[in-house]
Amino acid sequence: MTTALRRLRNYIDGEFRDAADGRTTEVVNPATGEAYATAPLSAAADVDAAMAAAEAAFPAWRDLIPAERQKVLLKIADRFEERAEELIAAESENCGKPVALVRSEEIPPMVDQIRFFAGAARMLEGRSAGEYMEGFTSIIRREPVGVCAQVAPWNYPMMMAVWKFAPALAAGNTVVIKPSDTTPASTVLIADIIGSVLDELGHSRGVFNVLCGDRETGRLMVEHTVPAMASITGSVRAGMQVAESASKDLKRVHLELGGKAPVVVFEDTDIAKAVEDISVAGYFNAGQDCTAATRVLVQESIHDEFVAALAKAASETKTGAVDDEDVLYGPLNNANQLKQVKGFIERLPAHAKIEAGGEQVGEKGYFFAPTVVSGLKQDDEIVQHEVFGPVITVQSFSDEKQAVEWANGVEYALASSVWTKDHARAMRMSKTLDFGCVWINTHIPLVAEMPHGGFKKSGYGKDLSAYGFDDYTRIKHVMTSLDG
Repeated sequence: MTTALRRLRNYIDGEFRDAADGRTTEVVNPATGEAYATAPLSAAADVDAAMAAAEAAFPAWRDLIPAERQKVLLKIADRFEERAEELIAAESENCGKPVALVRSEEIPPMVDQIRFFAGAARMLEGRSAGEYMEGFTSIIRREPVGVCAQVAPWNYPMMMAVWKFAPALAAGNTVVIKPSDTTPASTVLIADIIGSVLDELGHSRGVFNVLCGDRETGRLMVEHTVPAMASITGSVRAGMQVAESASKDLKRVHLELGGKAPVVVFEDTDIAKAVEDISVAGYFNAGQDCTAATRVLVQESIHDEFVAALAKAASETKTGAVDDEDVLYGPLNNANQLKQVKGFIERLPAHAKIEAGGEQVGEKGYFFAPTVVSGLKQDDEIVQHEVFGPVITVQSFSDEKQAVEWANGVEYALASSVWTKDHARAMRMSKTLDFGCVWINTHIPLVAEMPHGGFKKSGYGKDLSAYGFDDYTRIKHVMTSLDG
């Protein structure tokens, strides 16, 4: 006897629909390794329908005064709070995340971020109007770019959807968003929430659309002629493909593509406090975070003590069932990701040493033990490439110069942290570290008011903050003659 799978659907122009050709994919709960739902495998006809709906809804949404768009976003935030338990359940099943952590660490910041962008809608920035040529007045208009094609990742499907739709809608754009094929459930629920709010306040439901599907669906969205902007959070490879596809008709592109965050620990650091914070920042969400504290550089004088303390912290860190309030993280998101993490461990060079973990946990699901690997060199694969799992690597450096060289010596440049009691050193490091964020004596906190985004192969464009809002706008210069 088998349990019937729940049927998820696309959300297009205010209606939940199957794929036009009826194709579906199975959605697997990573905590059990078993399918619990089916989702549409959207193709060209579905993309056409969603883009047409967003395009038709754009003029009226664009022309709303900012205060009206703010009302919608504030109501969406309220509804997120009212339906929080539904969102928590969907995301936990989506990702195998511990229920208690979704409730405490995801719902509150998502609600706050939506409310932040509701306010940003009414704070359009531009240079002062004035006479910059005799007899003429110049003004700046900040306008929405149009329809936005957005692709969200599987590590934080619910929160990353918020990071994409909230600034886009606040700025006056309409949205077609695609969740990962492994995590569509919470985004489909978000569509129900947003659609109901748009209905209640008398706006077109075509303002927000959700397409489920795979990479081909995402490619069709990016290459479609309607969107003026494509936004993706994903791998470097995916970002390069999006940039190439978008270049064919010069779409604006917004890319957040991963990281390999250096965590630079100097000898004057409080080791116990640093280990406590770094282990949480490295293992939270099973290390499936582009900013995760997974590449630690420790000054050689405290290396052995630090590694011993970190290995002990790893051994005390718990992964497990979604309803266990003592676990820090759940499973890896999918079978392919588990295979990738295992592969990094299997290919470790002979000089590397596994200080803790290094193996799969449990008989079902995709759980992996909190892991510490020491003895690594700068050019080792596991140092240079993103593992995206609960694996913290440790290298030993001699001085500040070498720390900077090794910290910057990767292709990614999203986030970093420095651990020291020396203020001057912290300021020097914050200047020389080539990353979009530098934390000092902490790692991973984010706030809606500050930007999140990187350099180099971590992509370009900012999420969160007024900078993230600005990315979803375009600038127009209007000049008028004073001669009448």
